[in-house]
Amino acid sequence: MLGTGTLHFVVPRFYDQLIPDALPGSARAWVYGSGVAELAAGALMVNRKTERIGAWATFAVFVGVWPGNIHDTIQNPPTDARGIASLIRLPVQIPLLWWALRHTRAVRPDSRTR
Repeated sequence: MLGTGTLHFVVPRFYDQLIPDALPGSARAWVYGSGVAELAAGALMVNRKTERIGAWATFAVFVGVWPGNIHDTIQNPPTDARGIASLIRLPVQIPLLWWALRHTRAVRPDSRTR
């Protein structure tokens, strides 16, 4: 989350293309907003005291960006590297959602796994 959130500010043009036209406002504002959300969720995941909240935030971010990934896949059929990467990204989000949900549960310190 921290790495991807940072990329929203380093290469925002890549993410501009993921924003569906139906969303109000500029694509860049959505890119920066989702970057902030990813950075915040990632920062919360780093600390054990805030990890559960961070996991819920991470789950929400994954759900929130999924429509953009669907939009990107529709706009870029798998005929080139971008289209193939876009198609692969959709099913990869399922284990990421599961991972985030798994971390929303209270875990005893002695049984903690990552």
